[in-house]
Amino acid sequence: MPFGPTKPVDMVIDYYLNDYKFAEPPRVTSLQNTHPLLTFKDFGEHVCFVADQRGYETVVHHIARQYLMHDARGAIVDPRLIVNKVVQEINYSLDGVMVKTEDGRIYEADYVIVSVSLGVLQSNLIQFTPALPHWKTMAILQFNMAVYTKIFLKFPRKFWPSGPRTEFFLYASSRRGYYPIWQHLEKEYPGCNILLVTVTDDESRRIEQQSDAETKEESMEVLRKMFHDIDVPDATDILVSRWWSNRFFRGSFSNWPIGVNRNGYNMIREPVGRVYFTGEHTSERYNGYVHGAYLAGKDSADILIDSAKKETRRYHVSRRNQTVIASGANHQASICITRFFMLFVLMMKKESVYVP
Repeated sequence: MPFGPTKPVDMVIDYYLNDYKFAEPPRVTSLQNTHPLLTFKDFGEHVCFVADQRGYETVVHHIARQYLMHDARGAIVDPRLIVNKVVQEINYSLDGVMVKTEDGRIYEADYVIVSVSLGVLQSNLIQFTPALPHWKTMAILQFNMAVYTKIFLKFPRKFWPSGPRTEFFLYASSRRGYYPIWQHLEKEYPGCNILLVTVTDDESRRIEQQSDAETKEESMEVLRKMFHDIDVPDATDILVSRWWSNRFFRGSFSNWPIGVNRNGYNMIREPVGRVYFTGEHTSERYNGYVHGAYLAGKDSADILIDSAKKETRRYHVSRRNQTVIASGANHQASICITRFFMLFVLMMKKESVYVP
């Protein structure tokens, strides 16, 4: 099938094997980093549903407490961590960087690590002055920012099958990707009476632009077609993720498109002067995954710290009588800042780098 499957059953199976992982169809997804999928190859193919009611942010807070000051309850109280600031502009030169936020505040530093999503880099949320060079802009634009939408529907009672091998069920539609993959959450949350349906790509964008009431109506129509011989009650509540519409994300995760070679990753994570870049989209092996973002952040931090050390050494050579060496504690502080931030923009002061 050179043009892909055309029958409804074949299309939904193809969707489950491809789009469900990469959020985009095979016709635009490169085989270089997907077959085999390196995350599964390196860590195993078991996929677990995180049902911890403390939320996914618990993982981030756990990592943060290793580097940032926190109180006895574990809450982060480090004054160097500044949140709820929207970066509007990044000015950079040979001497340093200046970051301006929407509230008019200006932060100056010697370096900056930009860890926003690929979708934000492709938007106009952050202005770079001077403009990023052409090769950098092309590297950013050549990758796809995929959209992955999860829709949760709560019901007054369970009407779907339960037991072994019934967690997932597929809807075979003549319209590819139309409410295709359903999952009940009885194993993770017994008695919750919740169904999760996943859509991606163009269907995600379409659904994000309509009301939740319209989405619920479409979902109910699909369910009543699948369970046509059962009295399917109306959903009492609905929750729709909207990653594409959110200006701080502009999508869910990056996808490696056809026609882009591995050199593309080298260019997308390549620093521009004192501006460094990190995030899951800079991870060649694990793009699209949280561990890809985490490991890429560590790599970017190490590269920046190494560059800062080399620059400080050159500074020492040119001013031998004015050498100032920061303490080891400050060195750890610089590492903690660079390695933890995964939200907007990170800045590191040169004087916080320990030079042995």
